[in-house]
Amino acid sequence: MLIFRYLTAEVLKSQVAVFLTLMTIFVSQKFVRILSDASDGGTPSNLILSYLALKLPQLAVYILPLSLFLGVILAYSRIYADSEMTVLKACGVSEWYVVRVTLASSVVFALLAGVLSMYVAPWANEKEYQLKEQAEADAGLSSLRAGRFQQTGNEKAVVFIHDINQQGRELNKVFVAQLPEKESSQSARLVYAQTGRVIEQESGEQQLQLDNGFRFETDGQSQALSKTEFGTYQVQIQEQEIEHQRRKLEAIPSMQLLELGTPEAIAQFQLRLSTPISIILLTLMAVPLSVVNPRQGKFAKLVPAIGLYLGYFILLNAGKFLVAEGKVPTGVGLWWIHISALFIGAYLIAKGRPFGVWLRSLFAKRAQTA
Repeated sequence: MLIFRYLTAEVLKSQVAVFLTLMTIFVSQKFVRILSDASDGGTPSNLILSYLALKLPQLAVYILPLSLFLGVILAYSRIYADSEMTVLKACGVSEWYVVRVTLASSVVFALLAGVLSMYVAPWANEKEYQLKEQAEADAGLSSLRAGRFQQTGNEKAVVFIHDINQQGRELNKVFVAQLPEKESSQSARLVYAQTGRVIEQESGEQQLQLDNGFRFETDGQSQALSKTEFGTYQVQIQEQEIEHQRRKLEAIPSMQLLELGTPEAIAQFQLRLSTPISIILLTLMAVPLSVVNPRQGKFAKLVPAIGLYLGYFILLNAGKFLVAEGKVPTGVGLWWIHISALFIGAYLIAKGRPFGVWLRSLFAKRAQTA
């Protein structure tokens, strides 16, 4: 039990460290992209943290198998490099025992990854779609920023607002340049108002209502401007309610994918199921790959291990597209890739001693009895 706790603790510390490091890197990249989009007016500032939070389950699905795989290799490679495994083997600890100890903790993480990939990540994708639709529906109000030239949702006007009050409802010192439509004789208009507000109709249309201002109009041919003073002036900034976006398969619940039954849906379902399965299979490969000579150092097997991991997941993604396009039957699906990974893991473990010796002796005894 003492050895079990020691090995589990060492692996867990490495896995958590790798997971937090990778999550920090990828979350930082996502945060920078969201901030860049928000600075361009594509994402409302009040939704930045919501978008980032919804990205976490999706990132965890991709990072969790890699972090567990690298965590096992780094932890056991250090134990081998420090000759601790030599001492443990002298005390009767076999490589097969190490595999069983690691599998025990990997099963827990596989269940967690299964919940994330099958339920949480699709839910997060759906919520992200809903937030984007809401942001587009509120584009007339939520996307308006003070001190910037911005095009309206229907692309028929350019708005500049000097100041917006704290509640975000009242607009002060508003300039609006109404652009003439193509192949239209309508003249360009420049409107200035002391105050303004966004009004949303029940149909989804949005209008910018301006109060106490002037409208300047030109026919585009002469330099003369006509000036008109007004008390209330309305500019339509969104034609109708934003239609719901077509969901990608990533946002559809897992059970609905099975109900659809199309090759694309089955491929997406099998890819989600691959996350927990891959954790178990990667554990089988990681333990024998972590065996290093003390002279080699603890990072000796890291490069070939990463190459094996990349090959595995490249095949999974390529297999998903083949199944979705109907080039591979859904019954075969991605299972042949998992079976291949299982044989590779079994082969790597069988090379070790004394498990390999026991396995060869078992087959030899069966051959003699036959």
